[in-house]
Amino acid sequence: MEKILYVTDLDGTLLNQRDRINSKSIEIINGLVEEGMLFTYATARSLVSASVVTEGLTTKIPVIAYNGAFIFQPETGEILSREDFSQEERAYATEVIRSKDICPLVYAFVDGVERVSWLSGRENEGIRRYLSLRQGDRRLRPVEDEEKLYQGEIFYFTCIGEKDELQPVYDILSEDARYRCTIQQELYRPEYFCEIMPVKATKANAIRKLKKIWNCGKVISFGDEVNDIPMFEISDECYAVENAVAELKAAATGIIDSNENDGVANWLKTHYKQQCRQDR
Repeated sequence: MEKILYVTDLDGTLLNQRDRINSKSIEIINGLVEEGMLFTYATARSLVSASVVTEGLTTKIPVIAYNGAFIFQPETGEILSREDFSQEERAYATEVIRSKDICPLVYAFVDGVERVSWLSGRENEGIRRYLSLRQGDRRLRPVEDEEKLYQGEIFYFTCIGEKDELQPVYDILSEDARYRCTIQQELYRPEYFCEIMPVKATKANAIRKLKKIWNCGKVISFGDEVNDIPMFEISDECYAVENAVAELKAAATGIIDSNENDGVANWLKTHYKQQCRQDR
């Protein structure tokens, strides 16, 4: 039997509008995983945040977080793969963000501990919402000044705000071959997210690594947003949920039911069993 790696995005794809997985989807996917399906997720979230919203989901193989910057063993938090900025790349990205008077969320290892830092007192509505959804998260680190904000081994920046204020940062860094940048509107919200990461930090690169580790001959992926296009491009088959953006639907092998209607799980229930029967 040819081994297939099944990879799904989370927000807007597997998660519903309440940032959880429908109980029906959990039941279907967990049953298929017990039968041997190689299933994982690739998300812009951290492992901490993803673990909360995927509660109840069985993941027996590594997961992809921070848009491909990290591959984690979910049960232990062990880092299996990591993409980093060089010192020069960190410094230049910081310079650009500061020059545009943006107050980002800065993801870094500070004294060897993963932290999310921000300037206390400079929170906008988007950052306040981000923090409210992560109460109790031990990574959170409010700081009083920019020197502390940019401490540590920075591996990811998230800027939240109005599109017009974030666009200049995106325009500069997206043209620099050392970085990978995305800008898109937050799902179900008015604010925009501009994310800046090392150029090799992509879902596509991380999936290639997992495909090799698990000796899979084929990748099938699921998504909803433009940042899933690179993942789709390296997949043998790729499916956009009904609520996906038009650009992703245009790149998809096919369109499946929406995230609210268990689109990913129902597709897997039908097609995984078909594939197993064909390969017997």
